[in-house]
Amino acid sequence: MRAVIDTNVLLVANGQHGDVSPDCVIECVLRLQAIQNNGVVVIDDGFRILGEYQNKTNLSPPTGVGDKFLKWLLRQAGNPARVEQVSLTETTENCFAEFPDANLEILFDAPDRKFAAVAHMHPNKPPILQAADCKWLDWWPALQLNGIRVEFVCPEDACSFYRNKFPGKPLPELPG
Repeated sequence: MRAVIDTNVLLVANGQHGDVSPDCVIECVLRLQAIQNNGVVVIDDGFRILGEYQNKTNLSPPTGVGDKFLKWLLRQAGNPARVEQVSLTETTENCFAEFPDANLEILFDAPDRKFAAVAHMHPNKPPILQAADCKWLDWWPALQLNGIRVEFVCPEDACSFYRNKFPGKPLPELPG
């Protein structure tokens, strides 16, 4: 499996998101372990994704599964069989020429834009693994129109957070 991994997958695997279900934590742990065993992580070559991972996890010492995944990823960063890097062109802070849809980019949370830009820039358009950030439920259809798939690792949790965050707004469909 080749994937772009949103930071919240690491944080949930670390137990740093207290509101998610135990099943969500387990699923995030399993996904990270599966990628370590035989997957490929796609990141940017400007250290944006790795930098965010490092700012939100703990490597001294790594205690959670997400921390240990990051330590593994840093060791593998130069190994193209395990980590593929793409170049991004930052036009203004957190805005990228490689973002797939200029109209969607302005609706996106600024720190999340790099994940969509990396997936779009990669020739294989790897999926973006997303744990429980419910805003992606609004974004995935437009991304899919541009060839980018969002995989919700914890769809029930994402939907629950969406209902709580946007009461009265209809729940968007999940990707098929």
